[in-house]
Amino acid sequence: MAHLLGADDLRLAYPNRVVLDGVSLGFNDGDRVGVVGRNGDGKSSLLRLLAGRTTPDSGRVTTRRGVRVGMLDQTDSLDEAATVGHAIVGDAADHEWAADPRIRSVITGLVADVPWDATVGSLSGGQRRRTALAALLTSDVDVLLLDEPTNHLDVEGVTWLAEHLKERYAAGEGAFAVVTHDRWFLDEVTTTTWEVHDGVVEPFEGGYAAYVLARVERDRQASAVAARRANLMRKELAWLRRGAPARTSKPKFRIDAANALIADVPPVRDTVALTRTATARLGRDVVELVDASVSYDGEHDVLHDVSWILGPGDRVGILGQNGAGKSTLLGLVTGALEPTSGRVKRGKTVRAAWLSQDLAELTPHVGSRVADVIAPLRAAFTSVGGDELTPGQVLERLGFTSAHLATPVRDLSGGQKRRLQLALVLLGEPNVLVLDEPTNDMDTDMLAAIEDLLDGWPGTLLVVSHDRYLLERVTDDQYAVLPRADGGGSATLRHLPGGVEEYLTLRAASREEVRPFSRRSSGQSVTTIISGKDEDRLANGGAQRHATRKELASLERRLEKRQAEALALHEQMATHDVADYAGLAALTERLRGIEADVADLEEQWLELAEDA
Repeated sequence: MAHLLGADDLRLAYPNRVVLDGVSLGFNDGDRVGVVGRNGDGKSSLLRLLAGRTTPDSGRVTTRRGVRVGMLDQTDSLDEAATVGHAIVGDAADHEWAADPRIRSVITGLVADVPWDATVGSLSGGQRRRTALAALLTSDVDVLLLDEPTNHLDVEGVTWLAEHLKERYAAGEGAFAVVTHDRWFLDEVTTTTWEVHDGVVEPFEGGYAAYVLARVERDRQASAVAARRANLMRKELAWLRRGAPARTSKPKFRIDAANALIADVPPVRDTVALTRTATARLGRDVVELVDASVSYDGEHDVLHDVSWILGPGDRVGILGQNGAGKSTLLGLVTGALEPTSGRVKRGKTVRAAWLSQDLAELTPHVGSRVADVIAPLRAAFTSVGGDELTPGQVLERLGFTSAHLATPVRDLSGGQKRRLQLALVLLGEPNVLVLDEPTNDMDTDMLAAIEDLLDGWPGTLLVVSHDRYLLERVTDDQYAVLPRADGGGSATLRHLPGGVEEYLTLRAASREEVRPFSRRSSGQSVTTIISGKDEDRLANGGAQRHATRKELASLERRLEKRQAEALALHEQMATHDVADYAGLAALTERLRGIEADVADLEEQWLELAEDA
């Protein structure tokens, strides 16, 4: 495999700490790397050094001649005044980018709902992030460096990105490195793991599951100080081995070694003890929704006729697109909302808490030290097993050291604020806990620690997250907020016995039809969604539309064939005897004919796409 990019003896230091010290590594064709480590240990700094965006204090980064490197940073450099279309495809004409299947796939997968003619400066944070990712993925680079690419992507978007990366390069070609807290994504797309810690980068063979195994083997031999961290990793490994078969079918996942390491590790949750303890705290009645509907305008329901029973100790994951009605459902459960029809029955002992995305629980404490925020909380956290954790021990479990206690809340990092918020909520002694996207700003080690803490939390848990690993790890049942089958415009709740995979299948089956890449007027999305109001027209035009799509598929196949022929001719001409003028002239004439055919096929494709 050809060498693409390398780093030799890199050192990067700030006045108060050394980030990287003597790091040497490299990318070869075919490398698929996941980068993990605690927040602040230098994962993003490493990618910026490799991309040439940061200059090391010593050492150097080298690239093979002609190798192109692209990076998705956590902050983009998009032109505020540029349109979305220009940011993604530049000055390319419609027929140029629309003829490229990869560009079409990227646009459909990431920015189908983003106005094509909107300026970058007018976009929301999530739309802007997806636009920056789309702009990178439509470019032709040999090495991709992606820093938190799954941020602002829902479950479907993360799944699409995983498939794109797996198919982007042919086997043994190209390379990419990914920094992300999404452990499912890491295990799905990477074959090598780099752990950044204590100024070094330690390589492990395999994706996240294989990395966990290697970590357990390494930590078993570590000092007593690291024993608790090792136990968490053993627990994580036990869940990975006992979970879905897909996780353990990786060829480099050493099954026998894993089984030996986890032989004495119990299941992650004692469901019998959990139910018994939760029932003692909550009683048998928690929350019951009976034909509950919610309408904000008095006419159109957001949720329609939802009937659902939450019991003591239930662990439930909620899936759904942004704006589908998940927050409305949670409002019914917690009592923040009342139904406009139907009813909600809540147990008399229910005390619900909602871990919000906006850190509202910390607002009164921004000027206070962490120690002063925790000091008034005298209640202990009592786990399912009967162990009691003091507020200080809860903070320790969530990664806070004694040095953090004197830090003002406003000076904490995003991940530290999120963990302090969780500690405050847990120490408030709720018995129904709602977690809304709790993985934001968390590294993989801290996520494992939080999951371990939640395993022993004795109550009913609802989790809303686009992180499918977290959902599968901490919940036992998944439900989806989905549009009604009768097309009424509102949503209802559906149980997912098949979990996240069933949700993705349902979404693919019911996804609204889109018109691909028609010429757009100002303000239109890159795809024009056909509304449910057009059902009559759709019924009448279904046969014609089916025929059009078949013709589009045929045109695409013919395009690919003619483009391949043109490429072969270019290669033939490059090696042809330059003295054979007649032969070169004949090849040139054939090439012109093929290029004319390609232009004609592209024009036909664009015309048909108008009516598809």
